[in-house]
Amino acid sequence: MSLSILIIEDNQQNMYMLSYLLENKKYTVLKAYNGVDGLKLADENHPEIILLDIQLPDMDGYEICAKLRHNGLPKNTTIIAVTSYAMGGDREKAIEAGADGYIEKPINPDTFVSQMESIHNTK
Repeated sequence: MSLSILIIEDNQQNMYMLSYLLENKKYTVLKAYNGVDGLKLADENHPEIILLDIQLPDMDGYEICAKLRHNGLPKNTTIIAVTSYAMGGDREKAIEAGADGYIEKPINPDTFVSQMESIHNTK
């Protein structure tokens, strides 16, 4: 059985690339283009991994991450911030909000899945 991964990402190109890379590795992919839909899909499907953009139109990824952690999401769910926010303190802010890891954009298509798996496997 493949792991399910929820991608919460508002950029169509980023969503396509992440989905393509993950589906090629036989992951089941759920897609949300905003925080409200992401929270709903997480609640309904309990994915093993959530890839979360920080810059979203309706609420930022930090708020979404905190809500995911406090709204009944299974404790073993891995949340990874995938963002172009690469300023000092952004990684720490994501971790404080409840993320287990942080991957900077632009992602490297050759290493992204192994980076994600490494974060998930060390949780």
